Amino acid sequence: MMYPYMILADETEIVHSQIIEKDGMKKIIVNFERPTENGFDSSRCELPDYKWTERTGYSAEKIGMFEELLHSNAHLVYKYAANGGIQIA
Repeated sequence: MMYPYMILADETEIVHSQIIEKDGMKKIIVNFERPTENGFDSSRCELPDYKWTERTGYSAEKIGMFEELLHSNAHLVYKYAANGGIQIA
């Protein structure tokens, strides 16, 4: 299951998975996606390794910005993933 996290000014939507335990490590998949004229730009990163497993349409500069965002927000993403996403009252 993927949970919404935020939408950036360029219409990139960021969503994340629940916590996935694999080989004793708690991982989260974070997906970045924005609409284009021909479909979508899409990138996917696995935390805590910051391993990019998919990258279509985003520049290296944009991926760098996403990685900075992830480094400063990873603690929140893990918190929300453990609680079933952001709970907005």
